[in-house]
Amino acid sequence: MERNINLFGNEFAVSWRNIMLLGTLAIFPNILGMVVLETPFGFKLHIFQILIFAAALLYGPFGGAVSGGFGSVWTAILLGNPYIIIGNIILGGIVGYLAKNKGVNIITAAMIAFTIQLPWLWFSDIYLAGMPIVVVNGVMWALLISNFIMATLVFIFRKRIRKLVQAV
Repeated sequence: MERNINLFGNEFAVSWRNIMLLGTLAIFPNILGMVVLETPFGFKLHIFQILIFAAALLYGPFGGAVSGGFGSVWTAILLGNPYIIIGNIILGGIVGYLAKNKGVNIITAAMIAFTIQLPWLWFSDIYLAGMPIVVVNGVMWALLISNFIMATLVFIFRKRIRKLVQAV
């Protein structure tokens, strides 16, 4: 049995397929969070955001926030920094709000959301997690580039991603 509910201004069909897809988009970023690619430019490329952005595109702010939050648990545990979870909830929720509710291009939405997330990232990493400023600066640049690349991939494959839900 399928019924629709409204979450943060978005109609969401409650079906096993949607629950499983959102669950996958919420859990699998933990696995992708373990993959960090070295670049010849001296920074590390993170790829977990691709699933957060996909969840935001499909399910709006609710999906983005759920994927950002649950998808960051393993990384937060490994790094001993629980504040990562809040930062990724902010990132995913805002991307979802802008992309799904306001019709903003996913790349632009990701860059705006990252800009909004930055003060939290700066404050939490330096003052709460005790990371050195030089390290946080490097993380910010790596995340900026990673977010742009992952949002671009979601943009390129957006029609295929949307078909996952439309096939319900």
